[in-house]
Amino acid sequence: MIAGSGQLKPHALRESVRFFARPEVGARSPSEVGPYSKLQDVLIFSGFRYHGIIEFMGRIIMYGSMAGVELGCTLITVLLAWIAGNKASNLVYAGSGRRLRQSIRSTFIIAGTASVFAVAVLAGIFIIAATKPSVYWEDRVLINAPLIGVPLLAVWCYSVPALRRVMRILPPESGAPDAGIRGKLSAPGVVVPFQAAAVGAATALYFVLAAPFPLQPLDAASPLFVCVLAIVGMWMLHDRRWQRVSRPDAPFAGRTRRRTLGKLGALALGFAVMLAAVASGASASRLPDRLDMASGPMDFGGGTVLSHDTSRAVSVAMMTGPREEKPDRRITLTAERKTVRLASGKEIEAWTFNGEVPGPELRLKQGELVEVTLANKDIEAGVTLHWHGLDVPNAEDGVAGATQDAVMPGQTHTYRFRAEQTGTFWYHSHQDSQEAVSKGLFGALIVEPAQSGPTDPSVRDIVVLSHLWSGSSGFAIGTDSGVRRETVKPGTPVRLRLLNTDNWVRQRYRLAGTPFRVAAIDGTELNEPQELRNAELQLTTGGRYDVTFTMPDRPVFLSVGGSTEVGLLMSPDGTGDVPTLSPPASVFDPLHYGKPASTPFHADSAFDRSFRMILDNNLGFYDGQFDFVYTINGRLFPDTPMFMVKEGELIKVTIVNRSAVDHPMHLHGHHALVLSRNGEPSDGSPWWTDTLDVLPGDTYEIAFRADNPGIWMDHCHNLTHAAAGMSMHLMYEGVSTPYTIGTATVNQPE
Repeated sequence: MIAGSGQLKPHALRESVRFFARPEVGARSPSEVGPYSKLQDVLIFSGFRYHGIIEFMGRIIMYGSMAGVELGCTLITVLLAWIAGNKASNLVYAGSGRRLRQSIRSTFIIAGTASVFAVAVLAGIFIIAATKPSVYWEDRVLINAPLIGVPLLAVWCYSVPALRRVMRILPPESGAPDAGIRGKLSAPGVVVPFQAAAVGAATALYFVLAAPFPLQPLDAASPLFVCVLAIVGMWMLHDRRWQRVSRPDAPFAGRTRRRTLGKLGALALGFAVMLAAVASGASASRLPDRLDMASGPMDFGGGTVLSHDTSRAVSVAMMTGPREEKPDRRITLTAERKTVRLASGKEIEAWTFNGEVPGPELRLKQGELVEVTLANKDIEAGVTLHWHGLDVPNAEDGVAGATQDAVMPGQTHTYRFRAEQTGTFWYHSHQDSQEAVSKGLFGALIVEPAQSGPTDPSVRDIVVLSHLWSGSSGFAIGTDSGVRRETVKPGTPVRLRLLNTDNWVRQRYRLAGTPFRVAAIDGTELNEPQELRNAELQLTTGGRYDVTFTMPDRPVFLSVGGSTEVGLLMSPDGTGDVPTLSPPASVFDPLHYGKPASTPFHADSAFDRSFRMILDNNLGFYDGQFDFVYTINGRLFPDTPMFMVKEGELIKVTIVNRSAVDHPMHLHGHHALVLSRNGEPSDGSPWWTDTLDVLPGDTYEIAFRADNPGIWMDHCHNLTHAAAGMSMHLMYEGVSTPYTIGTATVNQPE
């Protein structure tokens, strides 16, 4: 890797990184887990043209970590620069040469420390700019970097040299500085750069917390105007002081009560302005009393403009499953509150379906016409049933305010659909989902292939539904918060259906004691999956993996959450000890896993519409609450875009995660084909998904056929994010909804 001359061999480094990054097919090394990008081939760095070193840095540093460093270092820069600015402003009041020398040195030290953190911010911006597309760094380079860098450049190029010259002409330690020295110390060009560094860093901090992206001039103009106004105001104040104290006959004035009161008054005024801005922002963010889910800004994805004439539209209420045919299966699910005892003996207050948590496991046959009656006994917030991952007709999708009204206590609602897909799915309430799912309104939904007889009894089919129950001691498989034991005879084919129901948890699974295959993702079988050994599976909220293996003549343990305390132990006689877990050799990566197979479209297909979805997190207001909010294309629901499509069109969506946290994006009613991640094509088995985990710094290209008309939610399945406005819609031409949301309705889809 390193030549004798000490020069870096870029190709050797690159190939070494690539080799170590892929210890087995379909896996990432643990050091590479996270959002790493493909870097530019040639960068000019420190005067040398090289490829490798920045690429290596990009691979070992996560985008999310860099975003966190940017936030933390910017905040520290603000604090230190403010202290340095305050000390620089007070230098003129030093009573002796000795005190003045100490104060100047202290100002240099604090400013230098602030500069170290500022350089860390600028270095992070440089790395992001060198390793990521412009969507990740455009605002950082054009706004944040100048706000931080330019004032500090003025500090070190003008203010610090000027103060060093003053130090050389200071009087003896006991002597008081004369008017000439005080004039030099109070010059606006000396003092204001220190204070401008604090104001600039504070403005940059605002833009870190409330990134104006996609860049809109008006969004960035107001904070920048305030920043410039503050610096100009400080210059004018210091100019007046400079003219006053630099006169030869000017008397020395130390820190006076008047000056202190003036500063306190300025702080009070700033605080009052801030309170007024907070009140205005909170009021403007409140959701309306009633809102049509089909309203909102329309995005046509570069295609032809589509009509949105609701007078001629077909209501989603008409887009039902078969209503006249006799159903093959009738199911009743009753939602009710109940005290439930977990296997650990702890009791929890749960929201249940048919008195069970999780709800009853539903096993259907492909092609069956299913009728499900939902009854709400006593859930005051209301309930619905959403069939997560199952592409049902729009009226059966179970989203309060979009496809139906919430089912309130004493009411019922009937769903009818034909189970066309096979695979692992789940169902849950889509009314106040964050609380409903957390408290237990969910269950497994399995659709088996159509066949005349029962499922092959030789195959052990086990659902592993993980959940974190409120008030429990940790994760559980169903209600088992410890190790669940199963008797499985050697030679038996085993299918484990892994479902992660937890909010904002990337659940980790490890299978010890046998090699295995990932047979399906989000209900879709993979083509010729390869054998994996000692690989960790990381499953996003709402996602599903099917894992298959043949039972050996020894215990096999499925660890949930990386622990030996929670999991599934399978053994020939149902006994045995939990095996020791060795560190994982890799983390499963679907991008290159399995063998290619034909698909109805691909990356080179002619797409009718191409959309861009930019995910970010900001500090702001949503429905009157001030908090971190999670945006789509810079907006919160209901101002997020509606992706407008026409039935039959081929759609491409580019998803960009600029935020510091992951977002499992869930599109209702459709399965999308993953085309690429960070510019790297998906070249293994076709990867179809309905809940795609987009990590910080990741850019995905996905595609789907618009073949299921309706109004479909597309939202982050970290339900706290969706509840804070990270939700939008896929809207078909010629469709309307009679349902509404808002404070005057019972409907709360998230």
